[in-house]
Amino acid sequence: MGNLLSNKKDELLPMDEIKHNILRYYNLEHASIVNIKFKDTEKQRAVYRIDLNKRSYCLKKVYYNEEDLLYVYSAMEWCFRNEIDVPKLLPTTTGSRYVKYKNMLFILTPWLNGEKCDFDNLTHVLLSSSTLGRLHKSSKNFRPIDGSAKREGFDNYSESIAKHFNQLLLSINNAHKYNDRFSRLFLDNIDENLELAKISFEVSSSIDLNNLSRSLCHGDYVNKNILIINNKVSLIDFDKCAFDFCSRDISYFLRRLLKRENTNWQINLTLNILDTYMEENELTESDLRYIVAYIAFPQKFWKLSRDYYKNIRKCNKNSFISLMEKGLNKSKNQLEFTYEIINTFRKHYNIKI
Repeated sequence: MGNLLSNKKDELLPMDEIKHNILRYYNLEHASIVNIKFKDTEKQRAVYRIDLNKRSYCLKKVYYNEEDLLYVYSAMEWCFRNEIDVPKLLPTTTGSRYVKYKNMLFILTPWLNGEKCDFDNLTHVLLSSSTLGRLHKSSKNFRPIDGSAKREGFDNYSESIAKHFNQLLLSINNAHKYNDRFSRLFLDNIDENLELAKISFEVSSSIDLNNLSRSLCHGDYVNKNILIINNKVSLIDFDKCAFDFCSRDISYFLRRLLKRENTNWQINLTLNILDTYMEENELTESDLRYIVAYIAFPQKFWKLSRDYYKNIRKCNKNSFISLMEKGLNKSKNQLEFTYEIINTFRKHYNIKI
């Protein structure tokens, strides 16, 4: 997992170097700069706020290559032209949409002063769901500009779940083998989580890949990337966008919402979100099965146990135990939710699961 490594260095480049070698291409070399975020990881990135003459901009160092940047630019332009509110990449004085400096790529957009989507605010959540539906509907025929990378998802989710399920079984064997504190905690809570994994695998096995809806997908549709401005949604951070299954985007959004304490596995909220989405974009029977399989799988439980036994000789065991304990009280709620959502989908959407 990537961490903010301020102990290595706390800035990407000296501010004067940014002004003279990057901002001058936007006629902003006299602007003030505030370092908003810097991650010195394998996917190194940085975000700055630029202020000049009562106007503010967002300067971002991206972590991917020019072909990927062209794809991201294509996606944002497509959204803009289809009335999905996104920040536009501003042109340089040479007409380019980015600056290349020291083999790094920088883009500039207007600074958006919106409120991050509040997952405890139903209006915010439903606005976000509706906007995602519009994004998917309007981009079924999306094509990136020439020279862009080919970004496509379409992973076989049933195969992924089968792999995860086998890793969970391997973790059970390792837990019996090591019998340490983490292992005993893991085994004490295996029943509900193993049942969740079984349900996820069984439902995913019934998905017809040819019946899954496809479109341009945001790829990281979570509250920090959804800004609410005067009850309108603006979407930011298209770094992970790709042509993919619509159900993956909406499932990712749902799981991040439902695993929270305040919105923990609520059936009515889930239906409200999906109904609002489907007012803009239809979901097929396989789309709905994908959603059930995705949000049923015990993601945290599986990942923590996999990573623990993979790194058992060098990991911080107390940290793994602490992380495991934080999520255990929600497993029962997730299992009850999964049983109920399957029955509710059968009645509400008249599908067989």
